[in-house]
Amino acid sequence: MFEKVELNNRVTLYKGDNAFVLPQLEDNSIDAIITDPPAGIAFMGKDWDKNKGGRDVWIAWMEEVAIQCLRVIKPGGHALVWAIPRTSHWTATAWENAGWEVRDKVYHAFASGFPKGLNIGKAIDRHLGAEREIIRENRWIHVMGNRPKDDTTQVYGRGQTDNKYDTAPATPQSQQWEGWNTTLKPAIEEWIMFRKPTEGTIVENVLQYGVGGINIDACRVPTQEYLGRPKGQEVNAYNRSQYSEPMLGEITSEPEARYPSNLIHDGSDEVVEMFPINAGGGKATRGASLHIYGGGKGFTSATGETVGYGDSGSAARFFYCAKASRRDRDEGLEEFPEVRVGALQANVDDNDSFLTSGGNPRRATGHNHHATVKPTSLMQYLCRLITPPNGIILDPFMGSGSTGKAAMLEGFRFIGIEKEHEYFEIAQARILWAYNKEKQGRLF
Repeated sequence: MFEKVELNNRVTLYKGDNAFVLPQLEDNSIDAIITDPPAGIAFMGKDWDKNKGGRDVWIAWMEEVAIQCLRVIKPGGHALVWAIPRTSHWTATAWENAGWEVRDKVYHAFASGFPKGLNIGKAIDRHLGAEREIIRENRWIHVMGNRPKDDTTQVYGRGQTDNKYDTAPATPQSQQWEGWNTTLKPAIEEWIMFRKPTEGTIVENVLQYGVGGINIDACRVPTQEYLGRPKGQEVNAYNRSQYSEPMLGEITSEPEARYPSNLIHDGSDEVVEMFPINAGGGKATRGASLHIYGGGKGFTSATGETVGYGDSGSAARFFYCAKASRRDRDEGLEEFPEVRVGALQANVDDNDSFLTSGGNPRRATGHNHHATVKPTSLMQYLCRLITPPNGIILDPFMGSGSTGKAAMLEGFRFIGIEKEHEYFEIAQARILWAYNKEKQGRLF
């Protein structure tokens, strides 16, 4: 019913349905769960993502998985469960029904999504059997890069050329609905943070089981700004209209790091441009007494002059940036065949070819053909956030192994479950590559 593969002393993988594998795991043996389960939308027509008969049936199925996950994780342990906005309430309902506490959501904003919707104007003409007139032919060049400003040339994919046609409405009905669609461009995904109820207080639970909190310091956002308070000098502290007695603060010459939030972005131009330009605070220095004003406005000297330095730029720098490299998804898969690959929101035609939202074939290729590969930097961040040192991470929906790859690079242990043979083989290779890379790093 399932196959167990132990790659090394840190990795155990199961090829099979998690409905059969999870009952074999010991109670209270897992430190953290990080997983990317199906969304129930029949993505690309895949059987593993179908809704299994409707909302209630799907929630009941997911609830059974969540019950088993609750049993195997230690009291106070956290789970981060991926979801899309359309069905995240299904996922949250299933895990909450299973006995998990909903603690928060982490939102990942990105620019790589493609709209997976219906062009209503074109659909009406197809329905009426009307042929649309081609009004412009655009040449598409399949190479890696950004889209140029030239109206007639657009860039996507790599290595081949193709044509895209702009067409005119052929019927009065389609003309009325031209420009209408059924979806927005996907630009955000959710990671729902759950926690198994603690035994006793947080302190008691942490001392007994080693889990119960989230690792803030390991996930702080790097910055070049000074975030502390002056040290060793008498300081007058003002907080709006209130005055307090002189106090001793701290002086540091090194930048600190910001407290992490529940927003993560991918650093792309499209996402960064949505954030306003924002100046940072100043840095206090040794010397005369200083006045500190509340509201995050920085430090001023007794003469009212701001001292030290701050920085400025997009407010995106206040949030963790999880960039994905182009080679990320294929690392460790050099011996695997190169096949056509597509982005998360790709469509599929009758020949199982990846299509853009406009209906044109995607010709980008790679070794990892899993459609929902997550950036390793994002998964490393999530692993650090909820897993104690040397902890065991479980992924009951392993896919192509992104969680396991991240767990290896961060020095954790990992248990993964995947029932699709083709994805299991990819996951095994990627995780082993990351294990060897992390091991090699420890030797030097």
